[in-house]
Amino acid sequence: MNDNTGRPSQRGRSPISDDTSRDLLAAIGQWTGGMSPQAFGGAWLNVLSRLALAPGRQLELAQHAIRHSVALAQFAGEAVRAGREPVAPQVTGTPYAQRFADPAWARFPFNVLAQTFVAGAELAREAVRNVPGANPDAEYVAGFTVREGLELLAPDNYLPTNPRLIAQTREERGQNLLRGARNLAEDVQRAFKGQGPAGVENYVVGEHTAVSPGKVILRNSLMELIQYSPTTAKVYAEPILIVPAWIMKYYILDLSPKNSLVKYLTDMGHTVFMISWKNPTAEDRDVAMDDYLSLGVLAALDAIGQVQPKRKVHGVGYCIGGTLLSIAAAALAQRGDGRLATVTLFAAQTDFSEPGELSVFVSPAQLAMLEALMWKNGVLESRQMGGAFQLLRTYDLLWAPSVQSYLKGERLGVNDLMSWNADGTRMAYRMHTDYLHQLYLKNDLAEGRYVAMGDTVDLAAIDAPMFVVGTETDHVAPWKSVYKVGKLVRSKEYTFCLTSGGHNAGIISGPQHPKRRHRVLTMKAGARLPSAERYLQQVEPAQGSWWPTFAAWLAGHSSPTKVAPPRMGAAQKGLKPIADAPGEYVMAK
Repeated sequence: MNDNTGRPSQRGRSPISDDTSRDLLAAIGQWTGGMSPQAFGGAWLNVLSRLALAPGRQLELAQHAIRHSVALAQFAGEAVRAGREPVAPQVTGTPYAQRFADPAWARFPFNVLAQTFVAGAELAREAVRNVPGANPDAEYVAGFTVREGLELLAPDNYLPTNPRLIAQTREERGQNLLRGARNLAEDVQRAFKGQGPAGVENYVVGEHTAVSPGKVILRNSLMELIQYSPTTAKVYAEPILIVPAWIMKYYILDLSPKNSLVKYLTDMGHTVFMISWKNPTAEDRDVAMDDYLSLGVLAALDAIGQVQPKRKVHGVGYCIGGTLLSIAAAALAQRGDGRLATVTLFAAQTDFSEPGELSVFVSPAQLAMLEALMWKNGVLESRQMGGAFQLLRTYDLLWAPSVQSYLKGERLGVNDLMSWNADGTRMAYRMHTDYLHQLYLKNDLAEGRYVAMGDTVDLAAIDAPMFVVGTETDHVAPWKSVYKVGKLVRSKEYTFCLTSGGHNAGIISGPQHPKRRHRVLTMKAGARLPSAERYLQQVEPAQGSWWPTFAAWLAGHSSPTKVAPPRMGAAQKGLKPIADAPGEYVMAK
C-alpha cells in the first residue's frame, strides 16, 4: 500500500526501525510491567528541572511547608492534650476524607498519624503542580506517580497503623490474620494456575452469564455474529446491531439475566444482533483496524440485510466498539449508504484530545514500549492491560481489596461483572499500534485525518440521530471527552445521557437500579451544543437507570407498526445457524 506521495505507507508500521531496539525495549518492558522508564523519568526531569529554575515557586512551596508544619504541630499538641478525648483529623476537602472518617481515627495517636499523612500528601501533590515552564503532561504524570506512591505511606493500608484493624485483631485474637493468610495462599495458587479470583467459577459463560438464547449465524476469521431469539410475539421492524469492544468479551452486555442489556432489549420487543470478537493470538498480529471494519461492522450489516432485507439498523457501540461504529457510520454516510437508522455510543471516544487518566500511558516513549512488547509477542496480553488499568485506581483495585482479604480476613464476593472483568482478551499488534498512534496520540479521527479503507473519514457526514452515553467516574473514556462527539457530527438529533457510575458499572446498571441517576439533553440539528460545564448546570438528574430512557428513545426512532420476528439466519442465502449462543469465540482463552 502506498500513500499519495508514492512512498510506501508507514500506517501500522512500527516507528522503531530495527529489531535490536525492539528487543531491548521489550526486555525492559518485561521487567517494568510494560511501563516506560523514559516516559516517567522524562516527566520528572522536566518538572524538577523547571522547578530548580523557579525560585519564586520554591519560595511558595517553602511557605506551604511551613504552614503545614505549624498546623500539624498545633494539631498534634491539641491531640496530646486531649488524651483519650476524640480529636478528628482535619481531612475535609482532601481525597482521603472518607478513608479517615471512622471515629477510630479521632483517637490518639491515630489522629496524628492520619493528619501527618494528609499534610505530607497535600504538600507532595502541590510540589509538582503549577511549576513555571513545566510541560502540563509532565506535571500530570508526575502528579500521578506521587498519588500512587503515597499509597505506600497511607496508614490505613497497614495493620500496626490502622485502629480498626488493630481492634478487629484484638477482638478475634488474630483469627482474621489466619483467614487472611489462607486467602493469600489461595490467591497465589490460583494466580499461578491462571484461574482468576476466587468465586469466578460461580459464573460460567453459557451457564450463568451469556445465557440469552440465540444462534451464531455468521463466523469469519475475526468475529461471530449472534442473532438472539425473540421474546415477544411482535418486534420492532428495525433490528439492533451491538458492536462491543474487542478489549473486552461481548458478554458484558449479556451478563446474568438481571444485568443483561440483551435480555432487556429483546423483552422490549427488539431483534438484537451481537458481534462476538475473536480473541487474537500471535497469528493475528497483522490484523488492522480496517479488518475490524470490513470483517466486523460491515460484514455484520451485510448479514443482517440478508436476514431482514430493506430494514434499517440501529447501531450500538460500546467503548472502542463505539469508536469503530462511528468510523463505520461516517464511512457509510460518505458513500451514500443509509443502512444505519440511528447511532448509539456507550462510553466511546471520538475526540481523544482529553483522554483523562489514560494520558499517563499515552506518550511516544510509552507507546514505543508497548509496541515493542507487541512486536515481540504479536499481541498485547490482557494481564498487561489489566495492570495499566489497575494503576489508575490502586487504592480501589489493589490496596482496599488486599486489606479486606488479607488483614480483615474477609472475602470480597465476586459478582457477574467482576467475573467478566477477569476474563480478559488480547490486542493484535498492528491494530493496537494503529489505534494508539492514530487515535490517542495524533487524534486523527476528530481532526479529519483518519483513513479507513482508503478514504479519509469525516465524522461530520454522520446525520443519523445519535444517543450518546457517558459515565460520571469513567477512568477509560472520560465523559467530557465522550460528550465532544456532539460537536463533530451533524446528526438530525443528538441526545447525550450522563449516568452515575464508571466505565463498566455505569453502563451495566439494570432496568431497576435505585442507586443510579442520569441526565438527558436532546438537541436538534443546528442547535449549539452547550459546554460540558453548562450541561451539568442546566440538566437536572433523574433518579434510576438510564436503560428505560434509552428504550423509549429507540422506540421513538423505530417504525410504529411492529412485525413478526424474523427467522433465525437466512438459510436460503447461506446464513444457516451454525451454533447456539454464546458461540465458540467467547470461550477462547
